[in-house]
Amino acid sequence: MNPVRLALPVDLPRLVEIYNQAIVSGRATADLVPCTETARRVWFAEHDPDTDPIFVYDDGAVQGYLSLSPYRGRPALRRTAEVSYYVDYAHHGEGIGSALMEHALEEAPRFGKKILLAIVFEGNTPSIRLLEKSGFTKWGFLPEVAEVGETLHGHLYYGRKV
Repeated sequence: MNPVRLALPVDLPRLVEIYNQAIVSGRATADLVPCTETARRVWFAEHDPDTDPIFVYDDGAVQGYLSLSPYRGRPALRRTAEVSYYVDYAHHGEGIGSALMEHALEEAPRFGKKILLAIVFEGNTPSIRLLEKSGFTKWGFLPEVAEVGETLHGHLYYGRKV
């Protein structure tokens, strides 16, 4: 049985917990302060499961998630989605990110998506490996655009046609 499914509102506390791990790490997101469930409800509600889904990896407990979000929210870009993914740090290296990405790549056309973009910190080696393994290539680089503590990070843009 495929452990990847659409996210449900009941999953939100676990999604927040996983996302907050990424925030605290300072390596995987440009958010700097852990978020609350209340704050993430808006984000969750903006992900219509018929157009901009959130997928979870649930093998009895949610261990990771992947979202397809509108890229820049402009009509001419509607076939392009930004893909974001987060896996519980206790389960890194178990293939959860790969399973989520494979599922998203298979399902993206059903949601009208033809291009997927991922924006990652230049030093996020595990994420870069996942993207390249999944057929993404580097499409762009913005140097020193993010500041986390005293460290400046560049953003890498990876893309793939689906």
